[in-house]
Amino acid sequence: MTGTGASGARAAVEWLASVAPDPEACRWEWERNPHGVALLPAGRRWDVLILPGELGRPTLDVLSRLVDRPGPVLADFGDARTGFFVPPGTAARWLGTGVRGAGAGTWIVVPYPGRATGAAHWLVAPDGLGTLTDPSLLELAMHEAAGRLAREDRGLGGV
Repeated sequence: MTGTGASGARAAVEWLASVAPDPEACRWEWERNPHGVALLPAGRRWDVLILPGELGRPTLDVLSRLVDRPGPVLADFGDARTGFFVPPGTAARWLGTGVRGAGAGTWIVVPYPGRATGAAHWLVAPDGLGTLTDPSLLELAMHEAAGRLAREDRGLGGV
């Protein structure tokens, strides 16, 4: 997480909670709920593109080589799905088989930044500055990751 320790975590909490209907209640829920999660609306400061886990992790690996720091990335329990935070409006325009979008009118489970939970967890925590993943770069990373997975399935390795 970008930032300096506790101040970076506080900035991430403030950035995430700012979309909640009641940011103070959101912070209270995060701090006191033993699960350490809050339900937040997508579509205000960010949308989330949700990939199947078998494509999500490889996509994050490729994306991490393309940019210094991608936007926030969530994984659910068991890493069955991976969610990439992208600019608002992206979910409504996204066309992609097997990719679900959470945008305006949808809510997602968001863990407290910097705290381990048994449910959703951060693969890349928010930096508190509003850094999001560029959808074009995410699409390129997805194509490269899918190509690598297809080659592995055919037994072609790194060809």
